[in-house]
Amino acid sequence: MNKTLLLSMPFGALERPSLGLSLLKARLAEEGLACDVRYLTFAFAEFIGHDDYQWLCYEVPYTAFAGDWCFTAALYGPRPEREREYVERMLRETWQLDDSAVRRVLRIRSMVPHYLEHCLDAVPWSDYAIVGFTSTFEQNIASVALARRLKARYPRLATVFGGANWEAGMGLELHRQFPFVDYVCSGEAEESFPKLVRRVLAGDPAGRPPADVPGIVYRSTDGASVSTGPPEVIRELDRLPYPDFGDYFRDLEQCTVSAPVLPTLLLETSRGCWWGAKSHCTFCGLNGGTMAFRSKSPRRALDELEYLTGRWRIELVEAVDNILDMKYFNDMLPALARAGGSAQLFYEVKANLTRAQVELLGAAGVRRIQPGIESLSDHVLRLMRKGTTALRNIQLLKWAREYGIVVEWNLLYGFPGETREDYEAILRLLPALRFLRPPCAVGPIRMDRFSPYYDSPGEFGLTNVRPILAYNYLYQASDDDALHRIAYYFDFDYEPGVDPTGYAADVIAYVMAWQGNPEPGELSSTAGADGDLVLADSRPDATVAHLTLSGLERAAYDYCDELRSGPGVVRYLRDSFPGAEFTDQQVFDFLDSLVANRLMVTDGRHYLSLAIRAQLVQSRPARPPSLVQPRPASSYLGGGSAGEEPEPMLAGQREVCEVS
Repeated sequence: MNKTLLLSMPFGALERPSLGLSLLKARLAEEGLACDVRYLTFAFAEFIGHDDYQWLCYEVPYTAFAGDWCFTAALYGPRPEREREYVERMLRETWQLDDSAVRRVLRIRSMVPHYLEHCLDAVPWSDYAIVGFTSTFEQNIASVALARRLKARYPRLATVFGGANWEAGMGLELHRQFPFVDYVCSGEAEESFPKLVRRVLAGDPAGRPPADVPGIVYRSTDGASVSTGPPEVIRELDRLPYPDFGDYFRDLEQCTVSAPVLPTLLLETSRGCWWGAKSHCTFCGLNGGTMAFRSKSPRRALDELEYLTGRWRIELVEAVDNILDMKYFNDMLPALARAGGSAQLFYEVKANLTRAQVELLGAAGVRRIQPGIESLSDHVLRLMRKGTTALRNIQLLKWAREYGIVVEWNLLYGFPGETREDYEAILRLLPALRFLRPPCAVGPIRMDRFSPYYDSPGEFGLTNVRPILAYNYLYQASDDDALHRIAYYFDFDYEPGVDPTGYAADVIAYVMAWQGNPEPGELSSTAGADGDLVLADSRPDATVAHLTLSGLERAAYDYCDELRSGPGVVRYLRDSFPGAEFTDQQVFDFLDSLVANRLMVTDGRHYLSLAIRAQLVQSRPARPPSLVQPRPASSYLGGGSAGEEPEPMLAGQREVCEVS
């Protein structure tokens, strides 16, 4: 009875251990406190089958909360009318699930009572004094349902909850709603949880911790829920132990349906968000406890990565950081590149990286990134305080493609203050980008707790903030205010004048077509030893298959590998070719003609070359500088002044005027 058991319940991911539980086990070990971790996720996957488990985790829309809903009858008892209403309103009407999918959800739900009985019988609960549940995403109702049964059968067993669903006011209200939950650890618990465990094991009078342990919710003598305030923030991340993933790999190995599971290690190198501390993105609800950015030293981060991959012989590693520490480009990432290890890393990054930084990510083994692109409209990006631009986002997509890095990005819409013109501009950009990786998802913004939209809705023209509909079917809250305090996701209405409804319709349709039918062609550039640059365009509606650029033309195209202003290109060419004679307008016409043929993109002020560099060969100028002569619409890349749309080039037509 001096041990602690930590649990991960459905619908935690099968392919990833719980970093929180693994860290807490390691912290308790440092304190000399015995702890086990059990992944009862695998047991439920055995009950319903691997495919059904993964389907409910990743294919059913997550804000339907179908996984949580499957456990509601086990928590509250049958409620036939409410259950039928959920199926009709949420599954059929809101998310358009067909009869087969609905039957699948109901079949999974029918297995819950048997699964919970198995949990009660399969674990030696009497060996433990404390059982702790982590709850993130759709783990809440399953965890609470089991806790209720445990408390009824083992009343002396202390139940503790933590995780994102129980942070701050949410945890306080959930503690009020469920009297069989003894304690809540809110936010970072590496310091508070070991102290709580010691108090419980020591037999503290009435089994509750004193008020001097920050970050705890407990019950007073009259049964009221009492919070001891925010937890102690971990300032020195190097002091944290390495996470102990041993229990995860034990349960994975023993699971009879785990053959398709490809395990991924989790690596934490920082907490908080350095960008959010400067400019909190309007829709972001992460870092509710503190936005303060803290990172591990490069040496510690490297040692931890080496330890985890060596210990578990796993190459797939996902950094859980909100954002990559930019200092790592000076030390950690170069060290990884020099080591030449086999780890394949995922990181969340800022979108405005340089080419050299993207190249270093690839060399260091970063194979996937999530850069928070979110939009291809400068105005919309400003509305969300993203700190980047459309062309910078496209620039990153291009460079990542060159260095073999998969970009996971979303296209969001519905930001208050958007205009129809924003999406008309995006729609003009998209055909030129179709050979790049499409967004993983396109969808409306969501209001999350702790986001600026939630904290100050009136400032953004948002009103009637209320929990999303699904929460009404998950909790039997005593009143609407209680449900509001439990919820993390919220619906809202727009005030007149800021409602962007319908503006994104054409962009949504285009992106969905892009996702379902990626462009088979490519736009690439090859540098030749003779100083030429050959653009090869195999896209279905390419206006020319091959285009050779040299002299001024090549210099301009290469210079715009990174986004450049039109006047900046002119200055660069004059500095690079001091003896050449050409006009500013010739340069603008040349750049605009490339845009018209989807070889470049522009925001009206800046230009960005799109071709993927197929190879990088040291080149030498072998010809006099030249620049395409502006000509009538029927000529090479078309004429016209900046801002007009040149006609497309005709195959085989190329008239270049040498400039003496």
